[in-house]
Amino acid sequence: MEIKQRQFSYRDDASIPPFPDQGPVSVMDASCGLCAKGAAWIVRNDRNQEFRIIPLQSKLGEALASHYGLDPANPSSWLYLENGTAYTSLDALLHVGERLGGIWKALRILMILPKPLRDRMYGVVARNRYKFFGRTDLCSTQDPELRKRLLL
Repeated sequence: MEIKQRQFSYRDDASIPPFPDQGPVSVMDASCGLCAKGAAWIVRNDRNQEFRIIPLQSKLGEALASHYGLDPANPSSWLYLENGTAYTSLDALLHVGERLGGIWKALRILMILPKPLRDRMYGVVARNRYKFFGRTDLCSTQDPELRKRLLL
């Protein structure tokens, strides 16, 4: 999914409550096992402690998803915001890897794949995420570091 909104466009959307957006922000399906693992991976590898995680099922998560054309009730992707620019699908993961640095920058090699192929690959996983990875509740995590990063 291609997002064509200008940087920080959500700041002008009255339906979106203000939130700290100085650093990178991930809006993730809080009931998805894969997404919960992804959030834990981000926090574990975020040496600068700058990432924030917004559960899609929160008021803020729903508003941001809707703003960027994602259906909060049936999301086809997660949403990643960096410097006010939104990314989705596999492209979001590649930007997160670049931001985390180190070995994770190597994920950028996947950019050689055509975007339609990357989106199709991501779509297969997204459509089957509950079947492959189960359900969970990200908001009830016991991980204190992850809890600190959640914007509820």
